Amino acid sequence: MMKKIRILIAKPGLDGHDRGAKYVARALKDAGYEVIYTGIRQTPDAIVKTAIQEDVDFIGLSLLSGAHNELFPKVVELLKSKNADDIIVFGGGVIPESDIPGLKENGIRAVFTPGTPIKDIIAYIESAK
Repeated sequence: MMKKIRILIAKPGLDGHDRGAKYVARALKDAGYEVIYTGIRQTPDAIVKTAIQEDVDFIGLSLLSGAHNELFPKVVELLKSKNADDIIVFGGGVIPESDIPGLKENGIRAVFTPGTPIKDIIAYIESAK
């Protein structure tokens, strides 16, 4: 039997808006993935610790507060420091187009902005696993 893909959906920082993250978490669960949702206001440390404990394949970060350039790369950095950089990190939320190349340079493998069809996120996960 093939191992089910495990995905951690997390909200780093002080962003209290979680409708999008909950929607993505529910849609991925409905698509057959094992999904762990951390809730709001998580630190990068807590996200990485949970990801490692839960043995996830992916971390999906969601942010609307504008701190993505700082918080998303911090998660990647912490994964590397804990020898867990085999966990694929993708991001989503209100992220200006101009910030996406920098995020990708810092290890965020994909960025999904509002309105991205869930089938595109699933296609990404399937191609990246």
